[in-house]
Amino acid sequence: MRSPRPTAPAAAPSPAARRVIRLNNGFQLLFNLLWWMPVFYAYQRDAGLSDDQIFGIQSIYYIAFCLFEIPTGAIADRIGARNCLGAGAVVMTAANLAPVLSPSYTGFLVHFLAIAAGRSLTSGAASAYLYDGLRAEGAQTHYLRAEGTARALGLAAKVVCWPLVGPLMTLAPQAPYVLSAASAAGSLGCVLALPRLAGPRGGPVRPGARPGRDGGLLRDTRTALRTLRSSPWLALLMVQGVAVFTLSRICQVNLFQPVLLEHGIGEGAHGGVLAAMTVAEAVTSARPQWLGRRVPPVVWVSLLSVALAGTLAGTAVGGPWAVVALLCAFAAITGFVYPVQRKLVNDAIPANAPRATLLSVESIVDRGVCALAAVAAGAYLAAGRLDALLWQSAGVTCVLMPVLLLALHRTRSRSGHRSKGPGTGAPAVPPADEPVALPVDEGAAPRP
Repeated sequence: MRSPRPTAPAAAPSPAARRVIRLNNGFQLLFNLLWWMPVFYAYQRDAGLSDDQIFGIQSIYYIAFCLFEIPTGAIADRIGARNCLGAGAVVMTAANLAPVLSPSYTGFLVHFLAIAAGRSLTSGAASAYLYDGLRAEGAQTHYLRAEGTARALGLAAKVVCWPLVGPLMTLAPQAPYVLSAASAAGSLGCVLALPRLAGPRGGPVRPGARPGRDGGLLRDTRTALRTLRSSPWLALLMVQGVAVFTLSRICQVNLFQPVLLEHGIGEGAHGGVLAAMTVAEAVTSARPQWLGRRVPPVVWVSLLSVALAGTLAGTAVGGPWAVVALLCAFAAITGFVYPVQRKLVNDAIPANAPRATLLSVESIVDRGVCALAAVAAGAYLAAGRLDALLWQSAGVTCVLMPVLLLALHRTRSRSGHRSKGPGTGAPAVPPADEPVALPVDEGAAPRP
């Protein structure tokens, strides 16, 4: 078999494209800088909430996210992704102040419901704006790196900030929530500085909308559903990403503190462990091209999903230091897989489809599974069966991922499409966009 030819380095982005990338980096960094993340479980327990209440709120959060995603993706396609990002930043600012005003079950429930609303407004819109904004500047080949770099910078900021949470809480217990609100307010400034995407007549464009056609939210939603029905490849890619999202979310948010406490690692060290995990994820998020191009990205997603499940299960048998090392390895794998999965889905969406709506559909599926997983996690923890939860999660993932990969292979074979060069996964829904290629690291020699 012939070795694939290396992908040529992409041309440098234009000044306008660089501006989009820089402001997107700032928005992603500030919007997702949740200072309270390392301590929210202990903070809620100190406020008098039980494990059942804490995980019950998490389940309600995921369900609410799904419900909010139904209209918000279509709204982004109607009013513009930029406006949706601004609305999300405003809601997120208010959400982070709720526990300060009411540190009770009701306050935390309102807090997470508002976070669900704010994040649903931005989940599809942020990716859609970056993808369409770079494509408008002829810089779509830089999308994968821009997505990974934004994630890496946001993670790097957490590395710096999270270890400070403990000392800050000794001065003011509410400090993590106040600082999170200030960060969300800063992300609004980045949104206001983002350029408006110009349509064919110079007016604002709805990312993914068809020029010359006007329709309501229902029309955009129907168009998105028709696109999914006509493209089993796109639908399967979204399902494939569920394992990545669910494992990473449940581990890094819901199970992170219980796993450490189970192995005798006290709350005072949680910020440092989370910072170490974040360093690992930031490094790999910024360098998805380290993944070999001999393996298609769609296969990488499956392999890395199984690796995530196996690594998480390993924390059930290791000692404290081994658990920290495994959690860092888990974070590093997550950093690799997220940008690749995101680009696979974006490249599979036709240019004339409502992109933000389709990305919201993907988010609905992800959060729906997470809602069930959060309920299960709470039940397992209440029964003292954390190890069983970790092993069973790994078993389910290892069984389902090969099945999905086989289904993807058969779908591509039936459609008659073939890969288009090195590092490609499956082509996009006709008419095809650019091939899904992992970029060559600028300044490095092409790999054979």
